[in-house]
Amino acid sequence: MKPENVIEVNDVRKSFKVYKDKGYMLKEMVLFANRRKYEIHEVLKGISFTVGKGEAIGLIGQNGCGKSTTLKLLTKIIYPDSGSIRMRGRVSSLLELGAGFHPDMSGRENIYINAAIFGLTRDEIAKRIDDIIAFSELEHYIDNPVRTYSSGMYMRLAFSVAINVDADILLIDEILAVGDANFQSKCFNRLKEIKAEGTTIVIVSHSLGQIEQVCERSIWIHDGKIMAEGSPREVHPIYLDYMGTKRLENAQHEAIRQKKKREKEALKTDVSGENALPRDTSVNEDKADCEDDLTTISSEEAIKKNKKRWGNGMARLQEIELLDENGVDSTLFETGKNVTVKLHYHVKQKVEDAVIGIGVFRTDGVQVYGSNTRIDKLDEFSLEKDGVVCLVLKNVNLMPGQYTLDFAIESGMGLPIDYYREAKRVEFFTTKDDVGLSRIEHEWELG
Repeated sequence: MKPENVIEVNDVRKSFKVYKDKGYMLKEMVLFANRRKYEIHEVLKGISFTVGKGEAIGLIGQNGCGKSTTLKLLTKIIYPDSGSIRMRGRVSSLLELGAGFHPDMSGRENIYINAAIFGLTRDEIAKRIDDIIAFSELEHYIDNPVRTYSSGMYMRLAFSVAINVDADILLIDEILAVGDANFQSKCFNRLKEIKAEGTTIVIVSHSLGQIEQVCERSIWIHDGKIMAEGSPREVHPIYLDYMGTKRLENAQHEAIRQKKKREKEALKTDVSGENALPRDTSVNEDKADCEDDLTTISSEEAIKKNKKRWGNGMARLQEIELLDENGVDSTLFETGKNVTVKLHYHVKQKVEDAVIGIGVFRTDGVQVYGSNTRIDKLDEFSLEKDGVVCLVLKNVNLMPGQYTLDFAIESGMGLPIDYYREAKRVEFFTTKDDVGLSRIEHEWELG
């Protein structure tokens, strides 16, 4: 090993047998031999990296990419099929919540057992046990059986032991996702302290923010290979862009699947003769919300009665399409891109001086945006027959999260014809690191 490194991973490969249905009893092996067929799943396909003394690195990637397998190889729980792993110093690991704890023993007894696994003698443990208990903040429960602990209490105890064994290398797998905000902050501060003292840290986490707080370097593992390596600020945007694209593709496939399903159901309905005009099920007209009479109720009454639609019914929204920049019907959009809305409506009676509007809301009910054809000063128009209204929302800079969309047809100065609350639920994603509600285009100039 090079003197500056404490971890050297060189061309490591690891495969597992994935059985269809593996039997363990002799009877099962004889009668159901076909079930013992398996496939070889190659998890790691020749990864190599080094970690220097006192360095903190984060392993990122989607589920099943090989992050946790890499960590288990470093702890020597499992061994590589080929390649080599070299490590220098005492290793402390937090791979699973409460791993190595005996449920019937007290927290204090489990501290002795867990610390002994890490290589501490009984005298060394006795000198540190007060610090371990104090850090865990479990003084009142330390002599209770750990089976009575919550998952957060398990994590506190496990983490407290792991960081008090004076390890040269600390391996952490998603353990920091558990616990309240105060304890997480305490853990991060402690990690920074032991890192400053020269401890090498390897973290596997889906929380990129956690990695950015602790690590100088990120390694993106994809499909068993290292796709990118460098500072978190360099690697994370690339990873987020890939995941966003992947998510968008999945949403598009799901939208196409749902559209085919609706067309298939509509075709069946047509053949049966029950409905000569198939309608899109994306607008579910519940009988309680979509009466065919022309009785008008106020928005206040509708909200009190938990109704999502109200109005006099002279016209009805029948289908609502949300299209991305490629013209694909979707509910997932990238921040900063255009969103096209197509509102298909059916007219029962002529609507004079019609107004069509949209409202965008956060899931907590806060209105983000709203507009209509009168606000935008379109020429006065009436609805006399069925038609489609197209609205292009340009450069929608909403920050990542879920939002609901309201749509309305009104007449005159606000008479509700068909107000549809929470008609659509959408989600936005971005590769940027901005925070807040909306992204504002900006430039920095440093003097």
